[in-house]
Amino acid sequence: MHILYAFDHQHSQWNVLLQKNIHLSSNGSISQVDYAQFKQQSSQLSHYLNELSDINQKEFNLWTKNQQKAFLINAYNAFTIQLVLSQYPDLKSIKDIGSFFSTPWKKQFFVLLGQKRSLDELEHQFLRQESIYDDPFIHIALVCASIGCPALINEAYTADKIEQQMALGMIKFLSDKQRNRYNPDAGTLEVSKIFDWYENDFNKGHRGFYSLNDLFAQYSKTLSHVPEEQKKISSKTVKIYFIDYDWRLNDWNSNHQDDDFD
Repeated sequence: MHILYAFDHQHSQWNVLLQKNIHLSSNGSISQVDYAQFKQQSSQLSHYLNELSDINQKEFNLWTKNQQKAFLINAYNAFTIQLVLSQYPDLKSIKDIGSFFSTPWKKQFFVLLGQKRSLDELEHQFLRQESIYDDPFIHIALVCASIGCPALINEAYTADKIEQQMALGMIKFLSDKQRNRYNPDAGTLEVSKIFDWYENDFNKGHRGFYSLNDLFAQYSKTLSHVPEEQKKISSKTVKIYFIDYDWRLNDWNSNHQDDDFD
């Protein structure tokens, strides 16, 4: 007899793995992943991924929007870790996994909701699909295993906390001066390429934003501690430049010399 178990919407197994293997800077704005230790716990990761793969579309459709969103984000991040581990330690960047003809995000290497999927499908066909979740903050929650990407938080996304987790994630990301900052000499904002790639998602009125300047105006005190600079950002007229993306692997074993990390 096949026994059905209720899905764990607390994503407890993934939560334990994150707490063990994610190192956050003191202010939580940057994360590094202990891929070497993650690899030693590959059986626990595989068990969690199998639980995700066991969910079919019919069951998924019965869940709340926040349960679905947490499921998809956790799946994206966990399968990204699995993809890196498939070639770790013999890679310097997740992009090393791709080829001239295909990126790592187009690689169909896992089963979810009854079909073989790629990371691109999870992001673009599910999470970014019009009139479903309509949340530009997913771009702060999804990670690409790179120094340039937002922090992979050291806890699983869950339906009861996801709004707070994503809101805090945006604050943490915009507070990291390596990736988002006001340049007082030029009088411009220098921000992550993520906002260039997905600018259209911030122009649709979701979360009250109709432009990137709307977004940055709301977070002017996060982007700068100087009142005059905050005023300029809040004016919504400041010029925006996009910083080159750092695709190097966010590997704790290569990059944790900084005392700012736990």
